[in-house]
Amino acid sequence: MVAWPGDIQAVTLFVEDLAKAKSFYREVFELPVHYEDENSAVFRFGVTMINLLAVTSAPELVAPAPVAAPDQGVRAQFTLGVTDVDQVCRRLAERGVALLNGPVDRAWGLRTASFRDPGGHIWEVAAPTAPGGADA
Repeated sequence: MVAWPGDIQAVTLFVEDLAKAKSFYREVFELPVHYEDENSAVFRFGVTMINLLAVTSAPELVAPAPVAAPDQGVRAQFTLGVTDVDQVCRRLAERGVALLNGPVDRAWGLRTASFRDPGGHIWEVAAPTAPGGADA
């Protein structure tokens, strides 16, 4: 099992203008795009990935927490890599932590679950799904 807490693997930042944000990261940080699709652009900062996600796609990750405008509410999600999402969720429950969502298998090959810290920040635990699903 990965030590708790593990390294921060990814920081997801919700952006209103993906093209503008992607251009900023390429130009200001002089980084190539590591991965992109119509809703996101990922940049590597050493071993940590910064995922710029179109704000219109954010609700899928943080529901039922609302996605806020730039000047209010949830604007980022921090992801910790773990070996077993379900086991970590049981440990979180033992500590009185309520999940926002998950565990759930995501289309991009991860099993995830999200929770909120006392300051309202969203944290996600994530592990690769086994070929054929998390229970395979």
